[in-house]
Amino acid sequence: MTTTAVHFSGVNKAYGRVRAVSNLSLDLHPGETVALLGPNGAGKSTTLDLLLGLRPADSGTVHLFGTTPRQAIADGRVGAMLQSGGLMEDVRVREIVKLACDLHPKPYPVQDVLDRAGVAQIADRMVNKLSGGQEQRVRFALATAGAADLIVLDEPTTGMDVTSRQAFWATMRQQADQGRTVLFATHYLEEADAVADRVLVLHKGRLLADGTAAEIKAKAGARRIAFDLEGPVDERALGALPFLSAVEVSGRTVRMQSHDADATVHALYGLGVYPRNLEVAGLGLEQAFVAITAAEDSTAAEDSTEAEGNSSNKEEASA
Repeated sequence: MTTTAVHFSGVNKAYGRVRAVSNLSLDLHPGETVALLGPNGAGKSTTLDLLLGLRPADSGTVHLFGTTPRQAIADGRVGAMLQSGGLMEDVRVREIVKLACDLHPKPYPVQDVLDRAGVAQIADRMVNKLSGGQEQRVRFALATAGAADLIVLDEPTTGMDVTSRQAFWATMRQQADQGRTVLFATHYLEEADAVADRVLVLHKGRLLADGTAAEIKAKAGARRIAFDLEGPVDERALGALPFLSAVEVSGRTVRMQSHDADATVHALYGLGVYPRNLEVAGLGLEQAFVAITAAEDSTAAEDSTEAEGNSSNKEEASA
């Protein structure tokens, strides 16, 4: 038995000139709950497609439990809940869940699956009469119809209300506690912060960060400063304070991000203003995510400008 659930080694995937996944290498292990984050176009969906064997990699290796994705799925070791893809409409919820259980190599009892997914009360309802949140819970039931070792979830709680989302994640924690690997892509960064043992940040096909939520926040290298001002707000003076990476003024309330909060606050008092309700704290996961991806974009832009400058110099020298 391998101790690695998911193994990517030097994986690349491009669509024409667009590189969706670039030299991706990572390992996921049994019992981990892993959040996959990234802005639109970051390569999350392509990464999940490669993991599930829905698309071939241009180069590199993808293994699940030491074998190919298709073989692992055929062996019943993978359950997937994808954001896209319709459900059969002219059937009842119980019927479609029973079909998934009948097809799984290691099925659970149908009623257990219905109960775990929170759809037992709508088991006799036609699938085409479900709300968006109910459809998501049915997709979850299909993904957990058998004893899979890896559960892959793409935007799993889209359309669910708060109560359903809380119940869903309680169930997923139980799955991880039983030794299963849970990998989920989400735009709800508060879910990743609250649920994931590990966070992966993808941007333009590259893995920018890999660690706990706390480590990702620390990687951003900035802290959040917030305060109120009683007098007029001089936005230009505030924007000139040292070590700032962002400033936002809303009425009399000022919010900043600084790479040296102590120095920024010291300089703030040097302006002769008196901040009230001053708060200095670490970035939340969402703010850290934005800071990390923005820093990558800035670096890429600088590299592009430098490359253009070098090319221009070579052309002038040649002339």
